[in-house]
Amino acid sequence: MTAPAMAPPTAVGELRGLTWDHPRGYGPLEELSRIDASVPPGCETVGRPLRWDRQPLSGFESTPIAALAADYDLLVVDHSGLGGAVEAGCLVAMEVLFGPTELAAWRERSVGPSFDSYVLDDRTWALPLDAAAQVAAVRPDLMGERDLPRTWEEVCALPREVPVTLCLGGPHAFLTFLSLCLAQGGEPARDGEEDSPFPREQGLAALETMAVLAARTPPGLGSADPVAVLRAMAAGQGPGYCPLVHGYVTYTRSGPYPLAFSAPPAWLPGDPPGSVLGGTGLAVSSRRTGDAAARSAVRDHLRRLLADPVQRGLFPVTGGQPAARSAWTDPWTNDQWGGFYRSTLATVERAWVRPRWPGYPSFQQAASELLREGLAEGRPHRALLDELDARHRAGRRR
Repeated sequence: MTAPAMAPPTAVGELRGLTWDHPRGYGPLEELSRIDASVPPGCETVGRPLRWDRQPLSGFESTPIAALAADYDLLVVDHSGLGGAVEAGCLVAMEVLFGPTELAAWRERSVGPSFDSYVLDDRTWALPLDAAAQVAAVRPDLMGERDLPRTWEEVCALPREVPVTLCLGGPHAFLTFLSLCLAQGGEPARDGEEDSPFPREQGLAALETMAVLAARTPPGLGSADPVAVLRAMAAGQGPGYCPLVHGYVTYTRSGPYPLAFSAPPAWLPGDPPGSVLGGTGLAVSSRRTGDAAARSAVRDHLRRLLADPVQRGLFPVTGGQPAARSAWTDPWTNDQWGGFYRSTLATVERAWVRPRWPGYPSFQQAASELLREGLAEGRPHRALLDELDARHRAGRRR
């Protein structure tokens, strides 16, 4: 378990929030805590201050929400961890804080399935703050005059002078496997009780494709997460193309070599690509259930963070990646960030929402480790798929 960095004691009346340690995760939140009333409507300060602590990306992806909720009022969360948090009773449903009209308006304004990814058992456990999905990343200077690959077969056929990498660190080897299955029309099971939770034909084809591209992945990136992969690509000596990685708008402008982003390859020409939804939501812990004033202040902060001037205005200029569709379709924002939002919007709109059963984050971490090791060792793909099925069923029954 990865804990957030130690922080000074909370001041009297101060609320605490926990986000993740990347400019996309903390930039807009910390900026918003510093600005004054001269900003556009919707960005004004609220009565009770909110201090944000940070945890590493690895902690965000794998640390149980329940392990953090006792110390924080607001938590930036991944939707795949909601099952365990709801089971632990450590979160407050948004229906307790807001009326149906306000929640429906946020749902309507959110991009893709961002809002619905936080709905579990007919209750909303977080509000969409940030939106992302797996997309393709490219160094235009290394791709040269070549067209981007349209299919996974074309990715495998890229010449050696175009360095290629997969994103395999943390849970991402498994998420890549899922997206390759989805690209073939094979949706993984959600409850884990089937004889084969993962589609056999599509799963084997996915593993064969991953084996080809894992062999071309630079040794230093064999267990790299999206941030490390994109940093390497933008640094000058890194790969020129990653067909499937969660998109980060910041890398269209950071580093000596800005990146471009697009839809991932399809399995067959003209088919939709497979992509797994990422992004973050804002959850409210139940630690101050009896403190009406704190609950009111939390409600004010949530409204402020999701306000259109914040999502469409403040987020893009501070390195955030908003969940509001108005930001993704805004011409000025797209001009400032290399068309990132326009180029990846369709992928986010149809991205697949992961299951949220208790223990799913631990399962996807273990599944990813299994795939990394199995591909590196050249294990038979049928044996890998059998083991993946067995671990999924075992994890679901716990």
